[in-house]
Amino acid sequence: MLRELKTFLAVARHGTFAAAGLHIGLTQSAVSAQIRNLEQALGVRLFDRTGRQAILNPAGQRAVPMAQEMLATFSRMAISEDVGEFRGELRIGAVATAQTGLLPQALLRLRQQAPGVEPKLVPGVSLNLLSQVDAGEVDLAIMIKPPFELPKELSVQVIRREPFVLIVPTTVEGDDPLQLLAEHPHVRYDRNSFGGRLVTQFLREQRIDVHVALELDELEAIVKMVECGLGVSLLPRAGLWLEHPLKVRVIELGELTFYREMVVLQRYSQRSLPIHRLFANCLEWE
Repeated sequence: MLRELKTFLAVARHGTFAAAGLHIGLTQSAVSAQIRNLEQALGVRLFDRTGRQAILNPAGQRAVPMAQEMLATFSRMAISEDVGEFRGELRIGAVATAQTGLLPQALLRLRQQAPGVEPKLVPGVSLNLLSQVDAGEVDLAIMIKPPFELPKELSVQVIRREPFVLIVPTTVEGDDPLQLLAEHPHVRYDRNSFGGRLVTQFLREQRIDVHVALELDELEAIVKMVECGLGVSLLPRAGLWLEHPLKVRVIELGELTFYREMVVLQRYSQRSLPIHRLFANCLEWE
């Protein structure tokens, strides 16, 4: 019944038999047959069919966390407690700054201690990575801590706090961050990202109405835009731009400093797995 449980979770996530089939590599009829087998074995219907949609009914909603736990338990049965003997893939989601910052040395340490692990890096933005961890599409993710409460099935471990600073072109004079923000165009950290939402909250608290010149999510690109004189920007002190000679002025926020927290996100059912514990330790040593 393991494959039926996997198919059931895919349908619950994607909402139709066809979409679930595309995601897991089955035809719509094969998905339908597996769901029918599962419902017959359980003696209950799990979905209400409305046109092409498959909507979880109360029995289906109750079954989702139990199916997830059953699959997680089965996966744990095949994992050795000796991480040195571990063989297999570890799917790691990561935001851009983690790929070039935290991950390289952490992956080197992981290889030294568990040479049989095959890391697979899955790039993405925090919101997408959150969904992928929740759906079991990646084993864990290094991302920005969400500014909202997470489902109880997910575990968050803070591994780094990154202070926000104001960067300005070298031709701009003055050191008062609030005055500079009010007087100059703003190259804005994407307000839909988790880090960008922190900037939005800061500006609201300081009652500053900025003139947005440009909005984007990549920190290195934001720095380049400020270097060219497009405006000033609030961004975390993180990323490759810190490793090169600075062509911008960096102004600390002092007592107004706020932080972006980098976290490891994973399912609670997996956080005690030996390979997950080892990887978390590799990150903490950074």
